[in-house]
Amino acid sequence: MPSFCDVALPVPLDRVFTYTWEEVTPVVGGRVLVPFRREKMAGIVLRVHEDAPAFEARPIAAVMDEEPVLSTQMLELAQWIANYYIAPIGEVLRTMLPLMAEVKQVVTLRITDAGRKVLCEGASRGASRRSQIGAADQDREYAVLNYLENGEPARRATLRTNTGASLTLLQGMVRKKWLLRETEASQRDARRLVKFITLRADIDSDAMTRLKPLQQKLVTELTYAGGALPLDQVKALGLSAAMLKTLARNAIIEIESRAASFHLVSAHLLGGRESHLHTLNDAQDRALGEISGALHAQKFQPLLLHGVTGSGKTAVYLAAMRRALDAGRGAILLVPEIGLTPAMAAQVHAAFGDAVALLHSQLTPEERAEQWWRLHRGDARAVVGTRSAVFAPVANLGLLIVDEEHDGSYKQEETPRYHARDVAVMRAK
Repeated sequence: MPSFCDVALPVPLDRVFTYTWEEVTPVVGGRVLVPFRREKMAGIVLRVHEDAPAFEARPIAAVMDEEPVLSTQMLELAQWIANYYIAPIGEVLRTMLPLMAEVKQVVTLRITDAGRKVLCEGASRGASRRSQIGAADQDREYAVLNYLENGEPARRATLRTNTGASLTLLQGMVRKKWLLRETEASQRDARRLVKFITLRADIDSDAMTRLKPLQQKLVTELTYAGGALPLDQVKALGLSAAMLKTLARNAIIEIESRAASFHLVSAHLLGGRESHLHTLNDAQDRALGEISGALHAQKFQPLLLHGVTGSGKTAVYLAAMRRALDAGRGAILLVPEIGLTPAMAAQVHAAFGDAVALLHSQLTPEERAEQWWRLHRGDARAVVGTRSAVFAPVANLGLLIVDEEHDGSYKQEETPRYHARDVAVMRAK
């Protein structure tokens, strides 16, 4: 039975790292939490094997995914990017998988032997040590060392709260090797949660008469609402927290958390669902025919749609995406600037409703993870986004559109450097 796995980590090193495991078997394309130096990091499993390394492999800390989050094709694309752009595979995969909101990282600090020596010297010298560091900084540094004297690590935020030390001062103590910085990572639920009040059972007439008027009103509202209402709406009825706790204690209601629904764009941007209904002219219709022919042939074919601003390219995009979705395929629409994304997303949402997702850098990490999972589960079959949306996990991808493909913003300037237009061509292949 395989007992080792090669893991790609988001570090600037052109290699993978071998680990072993004890209970849960990791899957290729899935995430694991592993120890790395003095930290724990999330990485992607690239290979599961029985080839024992020349060194003693450390065990993985946790398996995050029972099923792969990256398909074999996406792993092959990541390897192509790493080779073509000479980028570390771990950093490529970090860019492809915007799920860091699902990993909780906590920075801790512990005292070192050098720090203990400074602490002892300060205690023996007393006030004379003030001239070495400076009065204010010396007091805070001494307070930090004294707080950590028992040898147990403490969270950085806890240290700052209890000692008054600034982040700069703590970083300086790490550089002096008085403190050792460590990072702990654990899996967390990144969903945006909303509290709901749910009705646990049918209430008979006798039980209703024993309830207070506001409580009766709540039961009635919950019944008409299908048994559940958001906590905010319940509070608007005038019920206090104490009343709700009493009802929950009597097993009449239950207070639970549910994942918040995601609204792609605000209603005032949509301009009505009729905004996507356009009659194509002859030139647009010919372009759509070329795209549709390639789509139905189900083979790789790059096409260039040329037209001046205002000539109706977007109408062709939407019509082609409709053909792809009607054929059971997925679609990606890349736009060059974040500023263009809401307007384009509004048009696509007006055309396809909740079948579209949105990915760009101005979403919060939680929102990005939420949209990524909507695509991965198949809840959304089309995506609008900037260059990183080229990695969106769209199932059965049939159409990949790069709007304004000549725009320089499709080039990623920081590691891993890549050009989204060229990556789009390779992914389409």
